[in-house]
Amino acid sequence: MSQLSVRRKRSKVKLNYDYPVVIVKRSNKNMMAQLIEAQSRNTLFTATTYKMTGTKTEQSIELGKMLATKIKELKLEEKVLFDRNGTLYHGRVAAVADAIRASGVNM
Repeated sequence: MSQLSVRRKRSKVKLNYDYPVVIVKRSNKNMMAQLIEAQSRNTLFTATTYKMTGTKTEQSIELGKMLATKIKELKLEEKVLFDRNGTLYHGRVAAVADAIRASGVNM
């Protein structure tokens, strides 16, 4: 998806949610994820695969598990939204989301 398309869609959404949001950013080597409280736009937790070992998909699954444990610690597992930040829902992005759902978080 082009950056223009992403910006066009983002301008319509504007993060006007009542639920916390997991935002995932994928680069060629690493993945970053943030748990954001949507109303106040405060970052509750940040995680990255920067110093993890294993394949990229294994790192993504571990990232999802880290996010899920933090979501459960904060008692937010009843409803969390997943924002893939314009990337395709495939591969590593899907692995993060599946790992969060498999840990019992309603997303």
